[in-house]
Amino acid sequence: MKAIIKSLTLASVVTLGLTLSSLLPVSAQAQDGPVFELRTYKATPGNLDKLMARFRDHTMRIFEKHGMTNIGYWLPTDEVERQDTLIYLLKHDSMEAATASWRAFSQDPEWRQVNEDSNRDGAILDSVVRKYMTATDFSQMK
Repeated sequence: MKAIIKSLTLASVVTLGLTLSSLLPVSAQAQDGPVFELRTYKATPGNLDKLMARFRDHTMRIFEKHGMTNIGYWLPTDEVERQDTLIYLLKHDSMEAATASWRAFSQDPEWRQVNEDSNRDGAILDSVVRKYMTATDFSQMK
């Protein structure tokens, strides 16, 4: 539900034309190159292991199949957050590629089966927060 509210809020902002890009210098707005996507997942209570197994055994491979590059996966150092939080970073060729990849991923029959199977005993994912980013000219990762 939180992800839906955040998406609606973002959609409203974009609809009104109040995007962050209007506040950034032209060089920071470049969308020609790679786009990185930082995602933070909160598992439902007691299901972080199931969520991580789904990524380890299926999701990472399916991402690659649809043009997404897995950069890294992390657990927070905070002991409380570490019980239910998975953070990861993907790389896309562009924003357009990210949109196309997520669309294809969501429609992939293998992913749909994996998702259904992993949630058979109840939802394992509580919320998702995502942020798209472009590299600065001085970034070590581009």
